[in-house]
Amino acid sequence: STQRPLSSSMAAQISIARRAVALPCYTSRSTRCAFGVRPSNSRAAALRVQASFSDMSSQARNVLGTPLECCCLAPRTGYYRDGFCKTDESDYGRHVICAKVTKEFLEYSRSRGNDLMTPAPHFNFPGLKPGDKWCLCASRWREALEAGVAPPVFLKCTHVKALQYVTMEQLKAHAVDLKEAGAGEQQQQQAGSSSSSKAHSEL
Repeated sequence: STQRPLSSSMAAQISIARRAVALPCYTSRSTRCAFGVRPSNSRAAALRVQASFSDMSSQARNVLGTPLECCCLAPRTGYYRDGFCKTDESDYGRHVICAKVTKEFLEYSRSRGNDLMTPAPHFNFPGLKPGDKWCLCASRWREALEAGVAPPVFLKCTHVKALQYVTMEQLKAHAVDLKEAGAGEQQQQQAGSSSSSKAHSEL
């Protein structure tokens, strides 16, 4: 369908919102990777405007090529704090890998200056404990992988952009839902094969 042109006032609001989302507000890159969002007041205002013209949840895909599934709502994770590991150009840390954090990973991350255990309410960050699911910064997960402490991941909840930083083989080697994801892929292939056979038989 043809989109109606934005009014000048709406265009101005969107421009302001985008700048609010993109402006740096962290003291370091590691802090940015830790929390993944701007302070809740400016972030919420920006998202209210963005929601009026964007619905990225319906478009987001996981590393399997299927619709991105929710990572976690308790604690509420994601760059948008909507439970999904979605991303956009303002997410400098690329919080796209849904992981189940471990004690080893949390301690390693803190040793690297990225404390994920201490709550930071002004960043809408609850602090994590072993067993929590969280959308991690892709480069941080890769760094942990190289150190031998990468936490388990959920393929269905990991955004396809993670593949810009790590390989599918590396993710699968740490996947919690590998069997489930494999079964889903097999069902899709069978469905595609069945549709193809039916189409040929009707010719």
